[in-house]
Amino acid sequence: MADQVLSYLEMCQREGISLQRGMNFQVRGGHSVVLMSLQPGAPYRDRRTDDGTVLLYEGHDAPRRHGAPDPKTVDQPGQVPGGRPTENGKFYAAAMSARHGLTPPDRVRVYEKLRAGVWAYNGLFHLMDAALQHDGRRHVYVFRLELAPEEEPGDVQPRLTEPRRIIPTHVKVEVYQRDGGRCVVCGSTVNLHFDHVLPYAKGGSSDTAANVQLLCATHNLAKGDRLQ
Repeated sequence: MADQVLSYLEMCQREGISLQRGMNFQVRGGHSVVLMSLQPGAPYRDRRTDDGTVLLYEGHDAPRRHGAPDPKTVDQPGQVPGGRPTENGKFYAAAMSARHGLTPPDRVRVYEKLRAGVWAYNGLFHLMDAALQHDGRRHVYVFRLELAPEEEPGDVQPRLTEPRRIIPTHVKVEVYQRDGGRCVVCGSTVNLHFDHVLPYAKGGSSDTAANVQLLCATHNLAKGDRLQ
């Protein structure tokens, strides 16, 4: 479920792999996984549109190696020296295939780092396009991810259960700190979700911490769309 709060271990357990890198093409279940950060000092320039339905995700640098140039000074690689595609190359090929209508867009689960050891699930996106752009000193990959219908347990096809948009990073961080990383109803610290006090589908804002709170799964489900 989108807006879920997870530890790093919970995130890895959900995906069934050790998420040692930020880009993971077609992991178990056939979807891809990316890890992002919009915090100051983040290593990559990930961005999103104002309405939160489109992510522009920057590709990843070559590994840092002793005696090699600083990865931030060289082009982001699409292949390893042996010719196999890097994760950049795999995502780029999938994006080009989707752009030209050759295959359906790749499904990508997006997780966002809020603080050390704390992540938020931003939801399911489709990989729609990509470009290799020059940022003034080197070429970097930029991937366009568009908000997709969310997965529901037992669904044959994912669906949107209600209109939604991503809660901005600064709001998530403020709410997590304000609520002390606990459900505001029962104080639980497990299976937490960011919840709109006034649901987004009913006009509630995602842009202010005053309309967002932390709820555990039990109280989040109990609330549903009811106004409290």
